[in-house]
Parts: sequence; C-alpha cells; structure tokens
Amino acid sequence: MQETLDRAKILQSALPYIREFYGKVFVIKYGGSAMLSHQLRDSFARDVVLLAYVGIKVVVVHGGGPQISQILEKLGHKPHFVGGIRKTDQETMHVVEMVLSGDINKDIVALINTHTQKPIYAVGLSGRDGNLIKAKKLDKERYFKDMGLDVPEEDLGFVGEVEEVNVELLRTLLEKNYIPIIAPVGVGDGGEAYNINADLCASSIAQALRAEKLIFLTDTEGVKDGEGRLIPTLRAEEVSTLISKGIAKGGMIPKLKSCVSALQRGVRKVHIIDGRFPHSILLEVFTDEGIGTQIVL
Repeated sequence: MQETLDRAKILQSALPYIREFYGKVFVIKYGGSAMLSHQLRDSFARDVVLLAYVGIKVVVVHGGGPQISQILEKLGHKPHFVGGIRKTDQETMHVVEMVLSGDINKDIVALINTHTQKPIYAVGLSGRDGNLIKAKKLDKERYFKDMGLDVPEEDLGFVGEVEEVNVELLRTLLEKNYIPIIAPVGVGDGGEAYNINADLCASSIAQALRAEKLIFLTDTEGVKDGEGRLIPTLRAEEVSTLISKGIAKGGMIPKLKSCVSALQRGVRKVHIIDGRFPHSILLEVFTDEGIGTQIVL
C-alpha cells in the first residue's frame, strides 16, 4: 500500500509542472549515448510521447556524428575534422544526408510512433523539406574567433549555419498534434544541402519558435564547476567566465554559447542533462530537484 501511495504522490507532484507547461513548446536536442542504447532509446521515446500527451508541443532535433563516421569508414573515407567540425565535401555531404535524413531520422520516427496513437504521431523532416531550414555556408572566421580558436585555412565545404526557420510549417504540424523529428540538414539558395551542427540547429529552431524550453541530452551530468561539481543553475552571464577560465572546454563551448544565444532571443530556459540516465527528461522537467543544469538569464 505504501508503494502505491508513493507512486500517487509522485504523479501528484508533477501536476503543477504539467499545468504550467500545457500548450508550451519544448525543443529537444537528441544525441550521444541516448541514441545508441536500446534501453535509453526506448526511454527517450516514452518521455517524448508522455510530454505530448500532457499537452506539451515537442520538437526533436537529432544528431548522428558517430553513425556518419561509421558509414564513411565503411566506404573507405576517413572522417576529417577541423576544429571539431566535420569537413564536408560533396561526397561526404551525400553520406551525411543519407544517414541523418534517411536512416536515423526515420528510425526515431518509427520508434516514437510505436508508443503513440491517433491523434499524436511523430513525423520526420529534413531541413530541406518545405524549406524548413534555410542555410548558408558557415562563416568560419566569425565562428572560430567566437569559439576562441585559430581560424583554419582549409575550406570546410558544405558546412552551414541557419539563416531562417520556416516557423509556419512547424507551428502547423504542432497545432495538428504532430511531433516533428528534424535532421540538421539545411538548404541553400541554390537548393544545395548543408551540414549543420545539431546543437546550433536546435538552438535556432527554439529561438524561432520562442520555445519555453530547449533541452540538450548529452553524455555528461550537466555543466560542472572548476572542482568537478555539478552546477544545478547557471546564469547566462556566468558562461563566459567558465569558458575563459578553461573550465568549460571542447564540445561544451559551442553548446553553452548556443544556450546563451537562445536565452537572449526568447527561449525561457535551457537545460543540459545526462542522456545516459533513463527518463532524464521527465526528471528534469517534472521534479523540483531536476537532474542536470538549467541555464537562465
């Protein structure tokens, strides 16, 4: 009986959050280990479906770097990175689009749809569908200087950045109870495809939708201080200090910068959470304690 009462209390404690977030938009960046483990994949899918059924409008942007590298190597092409960015020539771009927009995207859609029924379904999109993500070639000089890195001399190929998001298309899908699953591939003025960093893509989409939350699933507990302790709440103004002191480094730098950019452009709150922990999304959103780092203005 006590176990049953404890479960009831847990459900009851989620009520204020469900009420607060009903009808709001959450953008979730899905990547890392959460995409590779069968248990974690199923946990993620169930979390997304639960959010949708309690009235939250969910948009998922996924990555797929390891899978892209795996296919490239099978085809005899060694993946090449410049300052953490995948150099993307025409042939590599073909593989990127095949893996992201084809294999991974449709696999996520199918997984989520095993847990849904009418009127809620996941639908897969590439940024090229309906001009969802208009893109241009990445301004590498601005990007690398912003990251505090030396600007590389070599051309990065079809690496892009978001110029514009087709908000009308996304809002139409969300109003009809669809869950958009988006591959971070953009389209240029000439119809060419661009490979876009999934973190930056998710941030741009959250900004365009003025989302209530932008949630990053990562392979870390969250943002940590200089002594390795988790920072439960981080203010945007503190991010530059973490970067300048070398506490935040590597892939966390562009992630944190995209967090700050999102907050400055209308997103209410950003979360960096551990995707290796089952149901981490629900624990972060529907409990007082949370599980990762929330970033606020």
